[in-house]
Order: sequence, then C-alpha cells, then structure tokens
Amino acid sequence: MRRRDLIFGFAGAAALPRMARAQQPAMPVIGYVGPQPRELSTDRLDAFHQGLKETGFVNHRNVTIEYRWADNQCDRIPGFLADLIDRRVSVIAMAGSTPGAIAAKGMTSTIPVVFSIAGNPVRLGLVESLNRPNGNVTGVTLWNSELVPKRVELLRELVPATTTIGLLIYPNTPTSDDDIRHGRAAASALGLHVRVLNASTESEIPAAIETFAARDRGALLVGSDVFFFVHRKMVAEVAAKHALPAIYDRREFALAGGLISYGSSILDLHRHQGVYVARVLNGEKPAELPVLLPTTFNLVLNLTTARKLGLEVPLTFVARVDEVIE
Repeated sequence: MRRRDLIFGFAGAAALPRMARAQQPAMPVIGYVGPQPRELSTDRLDAFHQGLKETGFVNHRNVTIEYRWADNQCDRIPGFLADLIDRRVSVIAMAGSTPGAIAAKGMTSTIPVVFSIAGNPVRLGLVESLNRPNGNVTGVTLWNSELVPKRVELLRELVPATTTIGLLIYPNTPTSDDDIRHGRAAASALGLHVRVLNASTESEIPAAIETFAARDRGALLVGSDVFFFVHRKMVAEVAAKHALPAIYDRREFALAGGLISYGSSILDLHRHQGVYVARVLNGEKPAELPVLLPTTFNLVLNLTTARKLGLEVPLTFVARVDEVIE
C-alpha cells in the first residue's frame, strides 16, 4: 500500500465519527412561555417535565426547551412568541395564559401550539371544536368557567343565609365574561344577587373586597383567572380579614388560607400539556388531538378558616369533601 493511501485511509476513518455526528438530526426545540416568574412556577414546570418524560422526552437528552418567563407582565408575551417563531421552534407550549394562547394562534398557523388554560377554548376562538381542533392549536383546559355554577351552589350550601355573592373578576381577560355569565345565571336560579367586583391591579384586589364587605356582607366567589392565583395569599387574607366566606377554583387557594375550593388539578393540567407536546413532537397533528378536559374535580375545605369565620359546616358537606385542611 502506498503511503499516501495509508494516510488517506486513517484520515478517512478518523473523519467518520465527525461526519456521522454532522448528519444526525438536530434535537427538536420546545418554546415554553410562562406568564409568571420561574420561581413561582416550579411545581407546574415539574409536572410539565413529567408529562414529557412519560411520553419519551427529557430536556437536554433528546429535546431542548427554550424558556421565556413574563414575570406577570403579559404584554411581554407577544414579543417572546415572535422570537420563538423566528427561531422556528418545533412546538410552542403556552402555559397558563389565555391571552398568550390567543396571541400564539394569531401569530403562527404553521408551528404547533399546545396551550394550558382555564376557560372554554371554543368560545375563546382557539379551536373549532373540542374533539376536532382543525388547526395548529390544541391543548388542555381546567374548564373553570363552566364550574362556576357548581361553586355558587357550594357557597350557598355552606352559607345558606347569604343573599348576595360578590364575584371578583379580573376584567382584562376573555374568560371574565364567561365567569360573569355563568355566575349570574346560577345565582338567579337560587334567588341570589350577584355583584361584580373588578380588580385589574394588585392594589385593586383589597379595595374591591373591602368595598363589597362594607356594603353587602355576603359571600365571595373568586374568578378563575391566573391573576388571582398569583395573588392567592393576598385574596385569602383580605377575605378572612373582613370575615367573608369565599370559594376559589384551585386547591392552592385553600392551602393559602381560603375557605373552600372546587376544581380540577392545576398540576394535572400541566402534566397533560407535557404529554401533548411530546405527542406533537412524535408526529401527531394538533388538528387531530382533541382538547383535553378534566375528569376529576376536588372539593377542598380549610376547616381552620371555617372555624375562624364561625361557620358550622354541615356533616353532610364534610362527608363530600375530598380534602380537609386543618
């Protein structure tokens, strides 16, 4: 063998691993947009990662995740989405923001978008139908507005003497109209009056609750927007300060001192979002993935708060509670 051939042979063999690596497809990229600060989203992000893992994807192993955190400044979300679209990510995971999901749908018709929201995605215009989204957008919902009538019933059962319900609403979101519509219909059927309380900023939350407490002395139903979830400790504390019995949509409110909550698990919501993102990465089309609805709903009672409010909780009510916090 000629020396030149020998050198070429070794050089070629040494180059093979580099060539093979160069020919390997790049890892898919998930663009993950969260409306809250990352440090407040740890449990939900862990649930999302769990959903990915259950379906075969682990960050930095066979998928890359580009995170964007709005730090409760939702006006930053469109800019994040534009950046991720320019980067041509494989799929966008829009976590826990209805305005963000609507913005994502309006900004791309090609990149798959998987949302996790509280409201009705058909009424919000995100999908054509729950079973057949028929576009590049699908996801998971807590179905929160549709549960407002049940929350009204539970509040009336726990506080039968009440005649007025204060419905605390964050007006800057499309789901607020559904909360009001369902709340008024359910209250009217029970002979109750609804007073809508608007709070658009953190400082308006105590003002709205205090005004209602001074005027009506009724019971409080807190709207399902993530805005109140972010400020759940404040909401629960102000309601307790004015001795207002209150019902919320998520267990975390009861853990923060709220009286009762009724709804589905927010952690399950984000885990299922991770599963759906993984299914899209595996080649399934959002148009053919039905929107996932919750199948289990939990009633949580903070018995310590009930005692502080001087409420006598009926044994029949306690018997139906899924979790009692003391």
